[in-house]
Amino acid sequence: VQLVESGGGLVQPGWSLRLFCAASGFTFSSYVMRWYRQAPGKERELVAAITSAGGSTNYADSVKGRFTISRDNVKNTVSLQMNNLKPEDTAVYYCKVLGIAYWGQGTQVTVSS
Repeated sequence: VQLVESGGGLVQPGWSLRLFCAASGFTFSSYVMRWYRQAPGKERELVAAITSAGGSTNYADSVKGRFTISRDNVKNTVSLQMNNLKPEDTAVYYCKVLGIAYWGQGTQVTVSS
């Protein structure tokens, strides 16, 4: 299993970012995919999830209406579109396969003026 996250960066409040996760080493289209984040000094939290075929999504209350998770089962990628970013969204973001104990390196998102 390999998960490679990208797309993070330093942005100002109110800006947008799109995170990407490239997956390999397993049957991507068979698994629920999730995005987590971990802010300094805090526990890792679940941000968003998408079912294997992409027909259903779920979001943490803190990002609902601002973040959108999507997937491409041909390219084996999962994305997280983040709009109207806030300083409290600052964290390292990770994608995760439900049921497989593997974490990628994550991608840093910093929201600051």
